[in-house]
Amino acid sequence: MSQTTLDSLPHPHVKTQRVPSLVWLLPCLTLLIGGWLVFKTLHEQGPEVTIVFKNAAGIKAGKTRIKYKDLEIGVVKSIGFSEDFSHVLLHASLSREAEPFLRRDSHFWVVKPRLSIRGVSGLATLVSGSYIELEPGEGAPWRDYVGLESPPVVKATMEGKELTLITKRLGSIDHGSPLYYQGIQVGEVLGYELANDHTGVFVHAFVKTPYDTLIHSNTHFWNASGMDVEVSTQGLHVRAESLLSIMLGGIAFETPTTVNTAADDIDGLVFTLYESRQAIREHDFAQKILFVAFFDGSIRGLEVNAPVELKGIKVGRVADIHLEFDATDTSFHIPVLIELEPERIVSRHARDTQEDPHAVVKILIERGLRAQLKTGSLLTGQLFVDLDMLPATPLHLLSYESDYPQLPTVAGNMAQMTASVKSILNKIEALDLNAMSSQVVAILEGTNALVHAPELRQSMTQARDTLALFHTMLEHLNPKVDGMATNINQTIVAGRAAITQSEQTLKLMNQLLDPQAPMQYRVQQMMVEVAEMARSVRVLVDVLERNPDAIIYGKKEE
Repeated sequence: MSQTTLDSLPHPHVKTQRVPSLVWLLPCLTLLIGGWLVFKTLHEQGPEVTIVFKNAAGIKAGKTRIKYKDLEIGVVKSIGFSEDFSHVLLHASLSREAEPFLRRDSHFWVVKPRLSIRGVSGLATLVSGSYIELEPGEGAPWRDYVGLESPPVVKATMEGKELTLITKRLGSIDHGSPLYYQGIQVGEVLGYELANDHTGVFVHAFVKTPYDTLIHSNTHFWNASGMDVEVSTQGLHVRAESLLSIMLGGIAFETPTTVNTAADDIDGLVFTLYESRQAIREHDFAQKILFVAFFDGSIRGLEVNAPVELKGIKVGRVADIHLEFDATDTSFHIPVLIELEPERIVSRHARDTQEDPHAVVKILIERGLRAQLKTGSLLTGQLFVDLDMLPATPLHLLSYESDYPQLPTVAGNMAQMTASVKSILNKIEALDLNAMSSQVVAILEGTNALVHAPELRQSMTQARDTLALFHTMLEHLNPKVDGMATNINQTIVAGRAAITQSEQTLKLMNQLLDPQAPMQYRVQQMMVEVAEMARSVRVLVDVLERNPDAIIYGKKEE
């Protein structure tokens, strides 16, 4: 075809459309709705967290809820194991409103029925099932948590102060043990941990508002757990803070009133937790001086920590007691280490506040200060050391090498009584009762032999015959000498009466001196009993010397 032919053909008219086609309307609308739905979903979707627990008891994926103040704020999405299979990992999704609660110090724990000595909790979960409780904390935003095995003792919303105490022995104190002030529970124990040097235990506690204002830098804390049973020279003492402290343990505290105001800022302070309230008083006296004392005889009943008293007031304690053997003379010594606290004695007219306490005690010893053992309680038989001014007693010190100055002693009341009884027994033994008894028996036997001698009986018979002969002679002379006979007759009657009386006397002596007579038997028995009494008293003194408390408890079986 030629060029002319192509040019003569008509050309098409192309018209450009400026309005989009309706075909694209539906895809655009779909894209818009989908984007809006995605935005809305992402906008409404809350944060996701990971919680680590030791086990997944009571937890189910898609069913276990997460609550805060009994309002549902999330749900557990999935449960899995950790890499070493030692724990379980919970992936949970929370609502957007819960995002401000997810901080570094926030806590999660499983709420389920719990039975403990503190009571019963979580009974509502028997019907509704277990759930996870959230406690908001402070710090930077956080998403990975380690769940608590038990609910926290103190909630973050509770106002108050946290304290740190240190003690050598934890005792009955545990999580949740109460804190007492004047018998009122004002806080609880949060937990405890071993110190870095392994010589103490740190106890973390919490005191609620407004009682936290009672704690100052000089506040004293002591262990009020269980029952404090103390047997001392004053007798038996039983103390308990409350029934709850007996079961759960507890801590009590007090703030003493002082002249100088104590600081209220306790941040960073570590308080000492004393074993008892009495221990606080003992630690107030920092200055201590030591002496050694030697007591004569047995010191049974004297124990370490026994009080040392002056005028009935405690001024120290017995620090140590031990037995030493001296091979040079094969003797035994019992050095008693006495710890005196001079701060217990207040000087009203002190010339020099820096005066050496040892020098003061030395002066008192020169003026008659002596130590002796006394019985503190007849019930327990315990002894204590009593200091008193006895200037009349001699100063007796042993030749004993020691690092401590020696405190002179005197015999106690029991020792003095034992010595007195021994002296009496020695005098009784010096009388030789056996010899005296033998002499008395010999005298009685000699008298008895004299009474029963045949010569005496023959003499009495001859005297009777002589009187009879004389009476016959007088009868023959009577007619001749009436007056003289009358007088002689009277004389004979008197002589006969005298002889009769003598016979009765001799008969009575014969009865008394008879070996079978009761009196002679009683005299012999009395001498035997006197000798037995002397031996019994000696045995009693020996028993009292070895066992002073035998008067109360009786003689112990060997």
